[in-house]
Amino acid sequence: MAKKSKLAARAAELEAAVAGLFTGAPAAPAKKAKKRRKAKKAKVVKATKKTAKKAKKTAKKSAKKAKKKAKKR
Repeated sequence: MAKKSKLAARAAELEAAVAGLFTGAPAAPAKKAKKRRKAKKAKVVKATKKTAKKAKKTAKKSAKKAKKKAKKR
């Protein structure tokens, strides 16, 4: 079964509500859409990679500085 688009789901919901007006049946409570976690997870991975890259750069820089300092002595 294919997942309904938000628009199709809303249309079905409104149809049921209109039908309920004529039949007197109460409208069924709407199902809450599940939030997607994948996007958030991707952001976390991206941020982690960025931090790791920065740490690597800083370590490289400090090693370079230490080497320069040792050379001066």
